[in-house]
Amino acid sequence: MFEEPEWAEAAPVAAGLGPVTSRPLPAAASQNKGSKCHQLLATLRTLEAASLSQNPPSLPSSDSEEEEVKRKKKCPKKASFASASAEVGKKRKKKCQKQGPPCSDSEEEVERKKTCRKQALLGSNSAEEEKRKRKCQKHAPLNPAQHLDDADQTGPKAWKNSATNDLPKPSPESTSPKPPHTLSRKQWRNQQKNKRRHKNKFRSPEVPDQALAEAPTEKTEVPPVPRTENHEARAGALRARMAQRLDGARFRYLNEQLYSRPSSAAQRLFQEDPEAFILYHRGFQSQVKKWPLQPVDRIAKDLRQRPASLVVADFGCGDCRLASSIRNPVHCFDLASLDPRVTVCDMAQVPLEDESVDVAVFCLSLMGTNIRDFLEEANRVLKPGGLLKVAEVSSRFEDVWTFLRAVTKLGFKVVSKDLTNSHFFLFDFQKTGPPQVGPKAQLSGLKLQPCLYKRR
Repeated sequence: MFEEPEWAEAAPVAAGLGPVTSRPLPAAASQNKGSKCHQLLATLRTLEAASLSQNPPSLPSSDSEEEEVKRKKKCPKKASFASASAEVGKKRKKKCQKQGPPCSDSEEEVERKKTCRKQALLGSNSAEEEKRKRKCQKHAPLNPAQHLDDADQTGPKAWKNSATNDLPKPSPESTSPKPPHTLSRKQWRNQQKNKRRHKNKFRSPEVPDQALAEAPTEKTEVPPVPRTENHEARAGALRARMAQRLDGARFRYLNEQLYSRPSSAAQRLFQEDPEAFILYHRGFQSQVKKWPLQPVDRIAKDLRQRPASLVVADFGCGDCRLASSIRNPVHCFDLASLDPRVTVCDMAQVPLEDESVDVAVFCLSLMGTNIRDFLEEANRVLKPGGLLKVAEVSSRFEDVWTFLRAVTKLGFKVVSKDLTNSHFFLFDFQKTGPPQVGPKAQLSGLKLQPCLYKRR
């Protein structure tokens, strides 16, 4: 009728009394059943209390309670982490100042991690964190072994380790981590220059002279040229250059005067200033030397093929180069004398008799505004059938044929012409008789352009 519970059998076993066997109870004992059960329960409770006091069993409830206690202990630590980290940082600063050398890498990493957590708890700005990360990425790692280990890792942990390792070590003077100041190439160059200037500023000026005096003179046997001679040489070269420019300017002025005035005015100019003719002739020769062929050489070559008995009259002879190149007797006429063989006169009025010469030459000498007077004077002194040779700069002719027609009206005929040269034209005329036009007749073809030289 009454079944004992399972814990009734387990209780004596737990107490060390052995197994309890179930027995059939009589009917009279049913009344005392309730009191016995209460007694058993009381004994069981006492036994449990005694066993617990001797060997406390490990129950799951106790573990959960311990975890809750640990969590409660951690929470106040998190709350007071900011103040504790600040105190730790102050202590570490004092230790670093006392010891001198910086702390180890592991301590630095711990301190940097604490500072990063502190900034995260205090709510640092995201912009400052990005700048700090960029600075950490720019700097090279302190230890190459750490750099190789970090290269193998990937993910946010590797980035954090690299950022913490790349930060520079705090110096005892300044605990805040600052990147080293790197100079650009231009700044480094300026710094070196300033150092050299600073050294030379305080150097005594007598040192170079002493060093030169004490230096051995085996290699340099010849003494150095003094600075005064160099200065004089430079001054002489400058004076020569300025004199050359001045001579060029005077030559251009005289050349313009000769082409824009009649021959009588040019003669008076050279009589008043004899050195002007020397200067003009020197400038004229320097210009003609640049030509591939000089016309006076061409005329001399042609006259050497003719009989040496022919009498030649050279109008505008200059330095008598034609007379020195041929065997013929030559009368030399010019506005001024550079040679004793020259007769100074106006080429429109030469001291020769009528029909007294065989050849009349005008080599680059049809200058002035009275060219017609020169050609009429040549017709007067030439023998009948005599030869007139004209060489003139090619740029002076606007129309060659009008010039040839005008010359034929003065008692000549064209024998030959050479227009192949790039610098001058060469003409040969033969005297046919006196001029065919009167002195008042105008001949427009005889007006040639002036030969003016540009400034170079």
